[in-house]
Amino acid sequence: MVTKEITKKATSGKVFKKPRVLKQKKALPKRSAEQILEIHKENVAEPAVKAEEKHLLSKHRYIFATGRRKTAVANVRLFNGKGEIAINKKPLKEYFRFGFYQDEITRPFELTGLVGHYHFTASINGGGLHAQATALRHGISLALSQVSPEVRKVLKKNGFLTRDDRKKERKKPGLKRARRAPQWAKR
Repeated sequence: MVTKEITKKATSGKVFKKPRVLKQKKALPKRSAEQILEIHKENVAEPAVKAEEKHLLSKHRYIFATGRRKTAVANVRLFNGKGEIAINKKPLKEYFRFGFYQDEITRPFELTGLVGHYHFTASINGGGLHAQATALRHGISLALSQVSPEVRKVLKKNGFLTRDDRKKERKKPGLKRARRAPQWAKR
């Protein structure tokens, strides 16, 4: 019995699919650095909250949020207005000396256009520097999401409100690590 897509052999009973002809993909146009930057600017949202808008913090003293990553926990207090950023009672640049971590922590403010409108204090426990920086970013994002629904949409779209729940897998009995088996010897 022969159909359009499937051929069946009578003797073996196996089903064989006919090979399909693949269409070639069109090549993407080459773009300059300026065009790439313009595309990136279109994807980044406009400032979600204007300076004239009344903030949630005018009614309350601060917004509290807890961010987590691996074994690091960051308790964040978000204050209205300009002020010094303190992490474990140290300035941001002293606690996180690498610029990469500082940029990662302040990224939620840049995406929402709220740089200079808020400052925060945080206490961080556990984990390494990278996990602490990511936990702090998560806590800041959760606190900023309470400011207005527009800010929440921008942070949600960029994935800052989702906790990264990847942790180190536990060691299994009979293995060296989680999955690493002991070395096999022939004799």
